[in-house]
Amino acid sequence: MEEKILVLDFGGQYNLLIARRVRELHVYAEICPYNKITPEEIRQNGYKGIIFTGGPNSVYADGAPLCDPAVLDLGIPVLGICYGAQLMAYLSGGEIRLAENGGEYGKTALYTDEDILFRGVPAESVCWMSHRDQIQTPPDGFRVTAHTAQCPCAAICDSEKRLYAVQFHPEVTHTAYGQQMLHNFLYEICGCAGLWSAEDFAASAIEKYRRELAGKKVLLALSGGVDSSVAALLLHRAVGDNLICVFVDHGLLRKDEGDFVEQTFRSRFGLHLNRVNAEERFLRRLAGVTEPEEKRRIIGEEFIRVFEAEAKKLGKIDVLAQGTIYPDVVESGRGDAAVIKSHHNVGGLPDVIDFDEIVEPLRSLFKDEVRAIGTQLGLPEELVWRQPFPGPGLAVRVLGEVTAEKLAVLREADAIFREEIAAAELSKAPDQYFAVLTDMRSVGVMGDARTYGCVVALRAVVTDDFMTAEWLRLPYGVLEKAAGRITNEIPGVGRVVYDITSKPPATVEWE
Repeated sequence: MEEKILVLDFGGQYNLLIARRVRELHVYAEICPYNKITPEEIRQNGYKGIIFTGGPNSVYADGAPLCDPAVLDLGIPVLGICYGAQLMAYLSGGEIRLAENGGEYGKTALYTDEDILFRGVPAESVCWMSHRDQIQTPPDGFRVTAHTAQCPCAAICDSEKRLYAVQFHPEVTHTAYGQQMLHNFLYEICGCAGLWSAEDFAASAIEKYRRELAGKKVLLALSGGVDSSVAALLLHRAVGDNLICVFVDHGLLRKDEGDFVEQTFRSRFGLHLNRVNAEERFLRRLAGVTEPEEKRRIIGEEFIRVFEAEAKKLGKIDVLAQGTIYPDVVESGRGDAAVIKSHHNVGGLPDVIDFDEIVEPLRSLFKDEVRAIGTQLGLPEELVWRQPFPGPGLAVRVLGEVTAEKLAVLREADAIFREEIAAAELSKAPDQYFAVLTDMRSVGVMGDARTYGCVVALRAVVTDDFMTAEWLRLPYGVLEKAAGRITNEIPGVGRVVYDITSKPPATVEWE
């Protein structure tokens, strides 16, 4: 039986990051909401270990998400993180209280005792805290194995039952030895062998869809981004000519992008590609709309309607395929998680869809895993490492109402910024960078005359997983040249600003 870890989801925003960290250690992780699986189902599925995730609730509050206490008696190792640590203690008879000092947030000095979970971890290191409540009194049978200046029970364990709890977040990179702790849990406590890889996932996914989609016509939404491109090649390997790729040119693409997508997939890969020019249709629906979520909903619905129309032209189509990946899902809300923003291929789907089923072969993968599979499938480097681009396109990078005129300005500004980034050959290149056309105007002067032009914002970030991101300290020379070209070459732009906000508190995109 394939070894796997169950990540029991209690609604925190870092939950999917836990699964990613586990898979980085070559152990497959499955995520399931806390109330969607029973202890008996956990036993039957043969999980090697269980991880309780964080969450925004207090375990002692009415309506707090609580799993069946029997999960702790299955004989399967359990690691509780943050809320999950408090839950483990609460279900085992411990006392949880609001921290007298108001809790801890951010980087915190962690002091650990000798314990199998902390093997290879210095006695003093840095962890990432984010809590108001904390374990006041550990349950019987548990001992304290770590503390901070403000949190006396930063980690506890019952080694006989193989139950471990940490108040901090080992899954985030800010916890200096977090990955070592997860490694210890997986290999030393759960006894995993580390046999999983993204490449193995690709092989099993191809076989899965070859079997499940046999004889069915599949319509894929192909944008030309890495996610939909990998989904296209993976499904092409599975169903061959039964895959029909539809590229919707909605008029919200970057400069020259439509032609690039068409040429690449028709000529280079020989996929069956239908290009639909639907700019007028999308702009008509977006006229007068300024609210970001409404834009996303409209674009998501319009995408599906275009696919339905194409499907009717093509005859019987059984399946709609999409390139949805993990960050799309978590930011659209899953289980009890808060909705940050809807994605056109997750939260924006209309209620009625004229397809028998929807398949999302990459739904359980993070961006780096998708890229690894893309390389394995033979995607060229320029596609594998292509800049991420939101499904709604430039509609969510034009703040306020979307018009053809605004899109033309943004396309040129974005192209200039990308050209200057490429020309700079930076030693630390951004993982994502783009321009935003704000809905502000700013006074300026050109040729001794007063102007009142648009404001363009530039954004560049570095990130491991797109769950968190740091703004990139681009060289001033690069910013200066990009800003100079944008204001000189694009009529109507009077000011350029640079976004220096990280995620959190911001998101990578502006809308």
